[in-house]
Amino acid sequence: MKILKIIFIIIGIIVLIALAVVGYVNYFLPNIAVKDVQVEVTHERVERGEYLANHVMVCMDCHSQRDWSLFSGPITAGTLGAGGDKFTHEMGFPGTFYAPNITPANLASWSDGEIYRAITSGVNRNEAPLFPVMPYHSYSHADQEDVYSVIAYLRTLKSVENEVPLSDPDFPMSIIMHLMPAEAQPMERPREEDQIAYGNYLATISACADCHSPFEKGQPVEGMGYAGGREFEMPWGTLRAPNLTPDTATGIGAWTEQMWLNRFAVYDSIHKLTPISDPHQFNSLMPWHMYAQMSADDLKAIHAYLHSLKPIPNEVERVTHRTTDMHQ
Repeated sequence: MKILKIIFIIIGIIVLIALAVVGYVNYFLPNIAVKDVQVEVTHERVERGEYLANHVMVCMDCHSQRDWSLFSGPITAGTLGAGGDKFTHEMGFPGTFYAPNITPANLASWSDGEIYRAITSGVNRNEAPLFPVMPYHSYSHADQEDVYSVIAYLRTLKSVENEVPLSDPDFPMSIIMHLMPAEAQPMERPREEDQIAYGNYLATISACADCHSPFEKGQPVEGMGYAGGREFEMPWGTLRAPNLTPDTATGIGAWTEQMWLNRFAVYDSIHKLTPISDPHQFNSLMPWHMYAQMSADDLKAIHAYLHSLKPIPNEVERVTHRTTDMHQ
């Protein structure tokens, strides 16, 4: 009986410690201060921010409604920044997550510092953590002035009233999320003449590696950056991101600069996007139309950077179609 009593006491202490730790994490983390900043909205910043938010960091890809009746789901007219893109269990996410409204209808009461923290550290105005489907770990490295430009652009968006549901993470992700945000680690934007360094910067703030790296148990596989293979569940089957390392057999090692540019040019006009008549028809999550409007010089820089990487042999089966017709 004494031994059992000691065991129960030990278990009780462990439970109390665990509850205390969970309570601390849940109520006191993340602990990231709001940056004291006021962003002046200038023409130059708005122009740069529009370019970044739509064609490099592609914030608008998730924070708008996408038209899946066209290949790669371009933005539906009138929904720019209004939010509502949904990430669910069926897509492999640990909960249901929504991209919020980032037009002035929702952000007008946010300070510039609060928006900066959300973009670069993943913490919203209410001190709650954001799930990293929002690639704030990549945005964290954006040049401070580039983030200011995005903020200036968001301030000029047309205000769209659209109430988006709150995200609902599963347990224990609802606790783990509190440990994910981190202080911003901004890079200085390299000179465009330093093509590889500049391409690295663009690829980083575009979060290319987030999709084009294999993941296991929600984490990127070490040493496999840009090697492709991350899976995305679609209505028609499974889509896998391709290998972007310069391996000649399984990656883009044989792709010339012009081949790279031509690949994006296929989607540089919405009129070039293939109509999709059935949700179970092949489609892609990659926002081709948005990236295709990146400047040629920026696309060339990314190509140069990717070709500077170590080649990683990794044969990726790009698509797996479902064997049954789910809509019958």
